[in-house]
Amino acid sequence: MPDPRPADPVRRGRIKLLALAAFFALPVVAGYVAYFFDLAPGTTANYGTLVPARPLSDLPLQGVDGRQFRFSELRGKWVLVQFDSGACSEYCERKLYFMRQVRKALGKDTPRVERVWLLTDAQAPSPRLLQAIEGTRLALTAASPIAGEFPAERAAAEHVYLIDPHGNLMMRFPRDPDPSRMLKDLQRLMKVSTIG
Repeated sequence: MPDPRPADPVRRGRIKLLALAAFFALPVVAGYVAYFFDLAPGTTANYGTLVPARPLSDLPLQGVDGRQFRFSELRGKWVLVQFDSGACSEYCERKLYFMRQVRKALGKDTPRVERVWLLTDAQAPSPRLLQAIEGTRLALTAASPIAGEFPAERAAAEHVYLIDPHGNLMMRFPRDPDPSRMLKDLQRLMKVSTIG
């Protein structure tokens, strides 16, 4: 049988006060969570530096095999690009290795990514290196103005660049990049991309 006495007005008042306090405390708590978990507006989760997306000019580049190469041939793919001398220092080899390994680590998405090495001189890369980076496209840029389309902090050879499937240069990775963070950037982009 229900209690015929009315609810305790003091108890109801306390519940209302607690609900009101919680309502006003919520924004403060949310602010602390956003600050300590780096969820503040204006922050990004990407590792690479976003550059103003713009299409690369479709200048013909001389491939090392004697045929011409154009970036438009790779439309529909994500493209990792690096600039370096054909002599390829240890740093150059490390970037090539990172590009290869990041691509392989994508698993089923591996075919969605291409790699391009733009040679800054006429020096031929060693056969050992070419074998290690099989599948990477090589083109000469010494006589081409295309290098000027890749913004750099100091020099284009210090970065690995990313071109989207529309042919737009959109991101660059820092000197001595962390390949696991490069991989996360690519995984995020491919997850939300309906092309490439």
